[in-house]
Amino acid sequence: MIKTIKKINLKGKRVLLRTDYNCPIDKKGRVLDTFRIEQSLPTLKYLLSKRAKIIIITHLGRPEGRKVKILKLDKIKNHLQRLLKHPVKKLNGVIEKEVQIAIEKMKEKDIVLLENIRFYPEEEKGDLSFAKKIAKLGDIFVQDALSVCHRDHASVTKITKFLPSFWGPLLEKEVFALEKIKTNPKRPLIAIIGGKKEEKFQILDLLIKKADLIITNQLIKEGYLKQKNKIKENKKILFPLSSRGFDLDKKTIMLYTKEILGAKTIFWTGPMGKIEEKKYQKGTKEIAKAILGSKAFSVVGGGDTVEFLRKIKMEKKFSFISTGGSAMIEFLGGKKLPGLKVLNYYGN
Repeated sequence: MIKTIKKINLKGKRVLLRTDYNCPIDKKGRVLDTFRIEQSLPTLKYLLSKRAKIIIITHLGRPEGRKVKILKLDKIKNHLQRLLKHPVKKLNGVIEKEVQIAIEKMKEKDIVLLENIRFYPEEEKGDLSFAKKIAKLGDIFVQDALSVCHRDHASVTKITKFLPSFWGPLLEKEVFALEKIKTNPKRPLIAIIGGKKEEKFQILDLLIKKADLIITNQLIKEGYLKQKNKIKENKKILFPLSSRGFDLDKKTIMLYTKEILGAKTIFWTGPMGKIEEKKYQKGTKEIAKAILGSKAFSVVGGGDTVEFLRKIKMEKKFSFISTGGSAMIEFLGGKKLPGLKVLNYYGN
């Protein structure tokens, strides 16, 4: 039985809200897309309507336990305040004394944004004592970010040991939308895995059991084959025909398009090429066009992919957009996510 915030009295409660504001940024730290912030607004508005004190926990980028100026959350705070049309106070830490003092002074309907949680090495280590210190800031914990639920981190799993923990509305919406697709997808089902994150190599193993066909880009191909030489023979995985690493070649686009047009369900995360450069955007654009040209139920997720689709104004044509990338694919692939496990999604 899952516990949601809709069933509890939130008036005056300090709500530790785990969101994911890991938005795409440029080299100067400017936010390129606010999709993930926008998706959190209904949850924040609900908490405000119930007169809660809201303390937001989130991360940005991969600072690896160091304070990185470009990854500070000041710009995120500015965008959040603008979109929410409500004051947001950004604090310069997470567990420091001055943070505790600021939270003690909070009134109903106040919102504070803690500093990037990944500035602390204890976060990604899943440190229990660190989680306990964070928990002391709040009365309840609300998980609202599917996109971090595949991480066994302090602010995702360990914090639930110290506070009553609940599902946020966005998490609930995403999980149950994806659950319908996961349990009984129309076939053929195609999974499209792009981008360059190393964990996606492992996702292919998971998806071989679920998908009828897996489509990849060159970077995934290179990384995966380095680990799994024998996989070359697996007929369920399509690799690019050319060894050119920055985008799909014409023949590969034609091959992928043909398969996509015959699909009934499609999951997609990760760009097909180096989309930061215009000359390498063709493959990703053509894959998007092919998906929209098919009659498939289409699910897309991942920060870079969604940002690109929004930039070329194609995102609204997809059946469902998830804030999760790797987490979404792991969930759809049948893997038990640690962040959902601690919220009793898989049973007690």
